[in-house]
Amino acid sequence: MDGKTRIVLAIDIGGSHVKIMSSAGGEERKAVSGPKMDAAAMASAVEELAQGMDYDVIAMGYPGPVIHNKILSEPHNLAQGWVGFDFAKRFGKPVRIVNDALMQAIGSYEGGRMLFLGLGTGLGAAMIVDNVAQPMELAHLPYRNGHSFEDYLGEASLEKRGHAKWEKHVLDAVEQLSAALEPDYVVIGGGNVAKLKSLPPKARRGDNANAFKGGFALWLNPDIVV
Repeated sequence: MDGKTRIVLAIDIGGSHVKIMSSAGGEERKAVSGPKMDAAAMASAVEELAQGMDYDVIAMGYPGPVIHNKILSEPHNLAQGWVGFDFAKRFGKPVRIVNDALMQAIGSYEGGRMLFLGLGTGLGAAMIVDNVAQPMELAHLPYRNGHSFEDYLGEASLEKRGHAKWEKHVLDAVEQLSAALEPDYVVIGGGNVAKLKSLPPKARRGDNANAFKGGFALWLNPDIVV
């Protein structure tokens, strides 16, 4: 940080929408994404959404693994063409990229040891311990009967097994992961958290709007280590 107050444009990239918001205030703006959207199309959509907005830097939450500001693999629910794309060159601004679950986790963090789980199309996960933020690829770890956590907690499981069984698996998975990772508290976010009728012990609901708070923090909160 050089002492200058930067205006951050936060971009939350999802399988159905791309959403943006400025740290200077204003409403969320969004455009439809989907399986035909590659990185260049996303950038064009963001430029159109951001018309009339001033910003100095960009924070981006990407639905897939990101290490050291680099996208490691193509997304499941969008088009190919993301790995190796030069976003800073395309936008002409400095860009910080993290996994989308990690960005929402950072915006949900209230100190200590926090486990974040994002219930959506798939399963996002992250952990923050004393301000050190770590993305976690828990979704594809084995959960039961040779199937992964995501197989039981994702959108497809809710549709296949029904609400009661899906919620039972969510509560059971949170218990298992909490026993292994020993968080002080759990934040459950993502679009499907609203469908939970009850919450596990030491858990609270997240909010998708926290993704923007996390994006702002990537540039404006020097205490957060990614």
